Amino acid sequence: MIPSRSVALIADDHELFKAGLAAVLKDELGFDEVVDVDTLDEAIEQLHRHPEISLATFDISMSGVMNVASLQIVRQEFPYLQLAVVSGSDSREDILKALSIGLNGYVPKTMSIDDVVNALRVIKSGQVYVPPLMVKPEAALSPAPVNYPHPTEIADPAQLTPRQRQVLEFIAQGKSNKEIARILHLSDGTVKVHVNALFRTLGVHNRVSAAAALNTFSRP
Repeated sequence: MIPSRSVALIADDHELFKAGLAAVLKDELGFDEVVDVDTLDEAIEQLHRHPEISLATFDISMSGVMNVASLQIVRQEFPYLQLAVVSGSDSREDILKALSIGLNGYVPKTMSIDDVVNALRVIKSGQVYVPPLMVKPEAALSPAPVNYPHPTEIADPAQLTPRQRQVLEFIAQGKSNKEIARILHLSDGTVKVHVNALFRTLGVHNRVSAAAALNTFSRP
C-alpha cells in the first residue's frame, strides 16, 4: 500500500515569502507537497479539492480577508484542519481573535526563522501555539477555544467580507448557489461556504431572511 502524501497549504500574496515558507514546510516539517494560493477563495477551492491537506497557513492582509475573523468560515468548513495565521501583524487584538475563533496558532512574520519553524511544528502536532509576546514563555501552549459567537439579531451586511456581500446581493436577486458559482467562476462548494458564513454573520437561517437584511440596511 502506497503511504499517503503529507500536504500543506500556504495562503499569502507575497511570492518571496511563500517560497521561503514552502521550503520550511518541506525541509523542516517533512511535508511532501505544498500548495500555494493568493486569495481566500482560492484557498477554499484548494481545500475542497485536496482533502489530504492537513496544515494551512493564512496571511490576513491578502485578497478576500478583511481581518482575522474572516478565517472563521475556514475553521467551520474544515474543523479538523490544523489552521494558523502567519502574518506581518503582531497586534494583540488579532492574536486574541485568532485564538477565540478556534485557530491553532498565530505566528508573526517578525519572529526568527527558528522560532517560526518551532511554532509550525507545535501547530502541526495538534497543539495550539501562542506567540511569546502574549504569554509567559512557559505558558506558550493552551487548549484551542471552541466557542463561536452566535448572533441573536440581524446584523448590518457591512460586517461581511466583500465576497460575502457580493454573494448576498446575488441571493437577493433570487440566484441559486450554482448560478452564483457560474457568475463568479467559483465552485459550488466555495459559494456554499460563503453563504453559510454570511448567514452566521447576519444571524439568519435562510435566503429570504438574508435578502431582507440586505434590503433593510440598504434603505436610504
